Amino acid sequence: MFKPVIKWSGSKRSQAARIKEYLPKEFNRYYEPFIGGGSMLYAINPPDAVCGDICAPLIDLWNEIKRDPMGLSEAYRQHWTKLQTEGYQAYYEIRDDFNRTRSPEDLLFLSRTCVNGLIRFNANGDFNNSLHHTRPGISPDSLEKIILDWSEHIQGAEFIAADYTVTTESAQTGDLIYLDPPYFHTKGRYYGAINFDAFLTYLEHLNSKGIKYMLSFDGIRGEDDFTIELPKELYRRHEFIPSGNSSFKKVMDKESVHVLESLYLNW
Repeated sequence: MFKPVIKWSGSKRSQAARIKEYLPKEFNRYYEPFIGGGSMLYAINPPDAVCGDICAPLIDLWNEIKRDPMGLSEAYRQHWTKLQTEGYQAYYEIRDDFNRTRSPEDLLFLSRTCVNGLIRFNANGDFNNSLHHTRPGISPDSLEKIILDWSEHIQGAEFIAADYTVTTESAQTGDLIYLDPPYFHTKGRYYGAINFDAFLTYLEHLNSKGIKYMLSFDGIRGEDDFTIELPKELYRRHEFIPSGNSSFKKVMDKESVHVLESLYLNW
């Protein structure tokens, strides 16, 4: 399994290979308007892609990975070395810097050294997770290799900070959109939220234009069924994709809960 370059809530890294099996045989441009950690982008590796997110610092980081991987790697090395030599206060100085400047270099460092790698923002968009004291963070040499690998993979992708409707407004018949929005039953755990009724209207619009979509959404967690009853006319197939155990439950409740996530296809 490939290694993540950005750790983000709702990662599809454990499911990417399975989801990829459901790709249409042919499609033109690839769109991913909820890019997050980009696992599906890496797995599919399309030559022409448009990816977006409403979290502007995240998009700034993606653009840095694409345009200046060595500069980003060196910035992480400097931050990491500062943490090892000066101690925990260095983490909080860098966090304060990010909350002032929204620097992508700071965000990468914080994501790799915060508690359990769980990126958290407050209502103002400030990073508010603490330092993971018992872990030093990934070594600069290891992360540099990962950044360079991802940078090579994403050269054909355009990254824009925008709402999902804006990111995909140029999509046409024959294109493919992979959708991984904030899940219905996980409010407060993701950056931003979407209006569910507006999202259903959006899916209807995609159908009317003959644009293929794949939608990852709520499924089954342990004995709890969180599956959302989407209107049947909006999709053709509904599959359940194993995604291992819930990392959130493992971290928060020390429980091991098996998860199946929904995948809807409109063809």
